Amino acid sequence: MARVSSYLNFAGNTEQAFYFYKEIFGGDFIGPVMRFRDLPPQPGRSQMSEDEKNMIMHIELEILGGHVIMATDAPESMGFSLVRGNNMYINLEPDTRLETERLFHGLAVGGLVETPLTEMFWGSYFGSLRDQFGIRWMFNCVN
Repeated sequence: MARVSSYLNFAGNTEQAFYFYKEIFGGDFIGPVMRFRDLPPQPGRSQMSEDEKNMIMHIELEILGGHVIMATDAPESMGFSLVRGNNMYINLEPDTRLETERLFHGLAVGGLVETPLTEMFWGSYFGSLRDQFGIRWMFNCVN
């Protein structure tokens, strides 16, 4: 089933933030909490420190009315420099690849594709972009 969620980027304190949100909203984290140590090896990727390996790669929590917030830490060693304005994405999870491609390519017009749509190791057809108005979008299609 299609859904929309908000994706937040943190500068190393995702775990602290999400335990705070969990205390406020209640409930349990959805699915496993993934850490950067869970990334499969990739040629050319620089070695991460033990502190970075322990950072959150992905976490989810339902907050209110079915809305889910998701998040990651944003390690600078992976080329991400967190500044206000790039710390949030609207995450779309369309039902089909066709709908994913239609929305992705439509929003990309006049914008900047950050990650082209591709198969990812976590099982999603994934891509991300910044639209012509500076809004950041992520796509995760599991079909």
